[in-house]
This record gives sequence, C-alpha cells and structure tokens, in this order.
Amino acid sequence: ARERVLEWHDPDPRGLDAVGGLDLLKNWLVTRKSALSQRARAFGIPAPKGVMLVGVPGGGKSLTAKAVATAWGVPLLRLDLGALKSKWVGESEQNIRKALSVAENVAPCVLWIDEIEKALAGAQSESSGVSADALGSVLQWMQERTAPVFVVATANSVTSLPPERSEEHRVGKEC
Repeated sequence: ARERVLEWHDPDPRGLDAVGGLDLLKNWLVTRKSALSQRARAFGIPAPKGVMLVGVPGGGKSLTAKAVATAWGVPLLRLDLGALKSKWVGESEQNIRKALSVAENVAPCVLWIDEIEKALAGAQSESSGVSADALGSVLQWMQERTAPVFVVATANSVTSLPPERSEEHRVGKEC
C-alpha cells in the first residue's frame, strides 16, 4: 500500500471448490502447492511460474486467481499494469519494476495480473513504445525471477497481445 503499485486482495475463502470446471488446472495446482515451500527450493524443485487464463468476461478467471491464493495459503496481490503507466519517459517501466520487486519481497504469493491485454494491447503499434517496454519488463522478470511468485494473468482475448517470439522474451513452459 505504501508503494501504491500493487493492491492487496482478500483471497476467496472457498478456495478451489468455488471454481466450476477447470479440473485439470485445479489438480495441477493442488500437486504444485508444495513446490512453493522453502524445503522444495532447498531440494532443488523449481517454484511454479504461473498460468494465463483466457475467456469471456464472467467466466471465472478472477475467481480462479483468488482461489489459488486460498488453496496455497499465500497472499494475493493484484497488479494493474494500466494504472502504472506514466506520461514521463521511463517512469512506467520503473513503476512495473517496483511492483514486481514488492511482489518478490512478499513472496511466496500469487501475483494476479488482471486483464493483461488491455494494458499491453498497444505493444505492437504504440509510437512511444511504453506498452512494448512494459511487456518486455514483465516477460524478462517472469523468465529470470527466483522468488516464489506465482503469476495468474487473466485476459478476455489474446488477439491484441503481441506475439513475442524472440529468445530473449521466450518464457518457460509453466508460464
């Protein structure tokens, strides 16, 4: 709250039972819960990176993000990429880096990036490059982070997101 870059959310107290369907995802989440622990990391088991949930509005994407935090017993942080944009050159990327740093300091946690396509939609066409730089910052952090921050990105449509194909932005299988 002090940094004003993330919003603390109360997870759904019903956990994964609140989510209808998505049985494969729910089973995967249950089996990967212990991989967030310090013991798992000491044993060399990597923390799960995250998931991207795509679907129509009202389909349960946000509910699933809240349920994951409950099921894993960790804090839920909501990142609004659009709110971090600034008119000053470089400030948007700095805000994003600050938010991701706060999430790492809170870890283990679930970082919910809600409606990611709205914040990053201009990454291909925007003349200033702010959305492209923001996307690059997020993808680089997702690839290189070591803190147990599980990302749940939600989108109504991915058609407006840029296709990141370069090796430097390619994200692991679990992202």
